[in-house]
This record gives sequence, C-alpha cells and structure tokens, in this order.
Amino acid sequence: MKYNTQEEKLVLPEYGRNIQNMVDYCVTIQDRSERERCANTIINVMGNMFPHLRDVNDFKHILWDHLAIMSDFKLDIDYPYEIVKKENLYARPPRIPYNNSRIRYRHYGKTLERMIQKATEFAPGPEKDQLVRLLANQMKKSFLTWNKESVDDRKIFKDLEELSNGAIVLDEGQHKLAESRDILARSNNNNSKRNNYSKKNR
Repeated sequence: MKYNTQEEKLVLPEYGRNIQNMVDYCVTIQDRSERERCANTIINVMGNMFPHLRDVNDFKHILWDHLAIMSDFKLDIDYPYEIVKKENLYARPPRIPYNNSRIRYRHYGKTLERMIQKATEFAPGPEKDQLVRLLANQMKKSFLTWNKESVDDRKIFKDLEELSNGAIVLDEGQHKLAESRDILARSNNNNSKRNNYSKKNR
C-alpha cells in the first residue's frame, strides 16, 4: 500500500491527486488535437469542483493558469488565454514603502490633515466656506470618537488653524458646529444598528 506521504508533492493540493494525474497524462499525449481535447476536459472537471466560484471574474482564466502550473508549464497546447509566466509565478511584488510621515493629531488622522491642506488651496467663496464647515464638523466627530464626553468648539477651531498652518481661522461667534450630544447620539445609534445587523447575520 502506498501512502500519500510517499507520493510526489501536489503543486495545487486543492485539486487533489486525481486531477494532477490527469494533467500528467495529458502532457504525455502525442497528438496535439487530442491533447487539447484532454486539456479542455480537465478544465471542465476543475470548474465543476468549485461551482460557487463561477461568477468570479476571470474564473476560466484562473483555471487555465492553474492547469499550466500543474503541468509545470510543459503542456504544449494553444491556451485560450495568456497564461501566467513561470518566471513571474514566484517573483515577489515590489515592496510598498511604509508611510512614516508624522501625524500631528492621531484622533484626526492623516487623511483629514491632507483634506485641510487641500482646503487652503481653494479660492475664498461659498465652496470653500462649505468645505471648511464640513471639515470642522468632521474634526469634532473624530475628536468625540476618542473622547466620549464633549469638546469645546474653540478647541476644534484652534486645531484647524494649527493644521492649516494659520490659513483657516474660524471665529467662534460666527461659526457654530454640531452639538456634541447630537454627534454622540448619532454615533451610538449607528453602533446599535451595526450590532443588531451582526446579530441577525450570525
């Protein structure tokens, strides 16, 4: 009796030993047209093994890539797709540099800082005023996410002035942000809805 541990290691174990044996046999077929018929049959069997993935984009393309990989790229047929190249199969993707830029206030986040900088480039007018008002309210909401009590609008205006390098200055008497209790109430309501949704879908 021959155990699986004594068999040659499977390239793609999810397809099993029988599919691998079919691929190995297909490679040995001398007649090209017969070899291609065999390859198409194998693809159909492979596809039937994962019917729930048929709606996945490029599912057929993925199957042909897998067939080429299982044959160690020795299967000489006219592939219906451009298959993955052997030299690219194990190549590491380029390293993505980690963003080490300093965040002045973590509770606001880097994205909000960038949006504030972008707002400073707007020409004075209603569009800029609306954007600044939205940003200030978002800052207050972000602040309250970390500090669940309340925050004075003056604190938000001061931080906004600092993050804009003095380019955006709001006067407390002329600008009014959303009330802390309203922001917290909406936040609690949204959290409650998410929790109820999670419980229903468990």
